[in-house]
Amino acid sequence: MPEPTGTTMHNGHRREIPLFPLGTVLFPGGRLPLRIFEDRYLRLIRACVRDGAPFGVCLIQDGREVGATAMPVDVGCLASIVECTEPEPGLLHVITEGGARFRILTTRADPDGLLHGDVVMLDPEPTMPVRDEHFLCTEILRRLVERAGDEWFPPPHTFDDATWVGYRLAEALPLDPMEKQRLLVTNDPRARLDRMLQVIRRG
Repeated sequence: MPEPTGTTMHNGHRREIPLFPLGTVLFPGGRLPLRIFEDRYLRLIRACVRDGAPFGVCLIQDGREVGATAMPVDVGCLASIVECTEPEPGLLHVITEGGARFRILTTRADPDGLLHGDVVMLDPEPTMPVRDEHFLCTEILRRLVERAGDEWFPPPHTFDDATWVGYRLAEALPLDPMEKQRLLVTNDPRARLDRMLQVIRRG
């Protein structure tokens, strides 16, 4: 989905965005399907579709996805809606794609519990090639991409980019959500691949 005029966020840019605390982590460039049925999130998704605007996905630090407003961790990822269908009234099936990372400075909640965050965009990681010692990570990811297809691993497939390989493995491997969060926050793509290599060899 093309980014609408006026929504570009430069690194260090500060603004308010609606937040969607979840029990999972969204990584830049990753796909995340959502099943929306709570009124506050139906309102959120419909507003984002109408305005062509992203929202923020954050891992839950305290609370639950459904019910009272959950407290999110302080670093999340922008989510842009690439597909939205309504199979029945009051239910939306949404596919999102991860964008830039952000850090939450403050939050406020609407009367219905929808959370908003005053956030600052984080710098992207430096581009680094995949080292020879991380070759196994690349090969495992190639198999996962071949099996799942472009729907869940949208191109371009940059297997020579340590950040892209690390993000895709971090979202695909069965890691604890807080471990995934630590991998999202780090700005060292090779350290992330070191961790992925440990997980692969241990498993």
